[in-house]
Amino acid sequence: MLNENIKAIRKSKGLSQQELAVKLNMVRQTVSKWEQGLSVPDSDMLISISEVLETPVSMLLGETVVEAQADSLKAISEKLEVINLQLARRRAARRSIIHWLLISLCVAITAAFAILFLIKSPYLAWDYGTPESTVIGVLFHAFEWSFMRLAPFVLVAAITGIFLTSRE
Repeated sequence: MLNENIKAIRKSKGLSQQELAVKLNMVRQTVSKWEQGLSVPDSDMLISISEVLETPVSMLLGETVVEAQADSLKAISEKLEVINLQLARRRAARRSIIHWLLISLCVAITAAFAILFLIKSPYLAWDYGTPESTVIGVLFHAFEWSFMRLAPFVLVAAITGIFLTSRE
């Protein structure tokens, strides 16, 4: 609702997203995200938008009834609370996805280490007599060499990320 109101009022005032963004001292992409419903302005920015668009905050939030100042602030705070709750849920969902991706990365790295340990590095006994096996042997050796040097750092970073994204 807020996103549709910002867009409709902006267009009725004859402003482009870029012009509104310039008047609010921000980038056009932020206005675009508001209008698409991907993010919401905070309370201070909501007041700035209402001043630039010469529209009451209550109209931006969807109210058409003119109320007393205290009631208006209460309604605005309630709506912002709902919006902030929705954003908090989105953030929690993103955090959960990142958490499980990091766990998957740790499992994949551990599995790769186990596989390389079990096959006992065949590149040392590789037959480099034919061009095809030479290329495959060199590629396998390059993969294993870089994996063994980079994977521990990635694993430590992923484990750190798991602890940082776990629920508090």
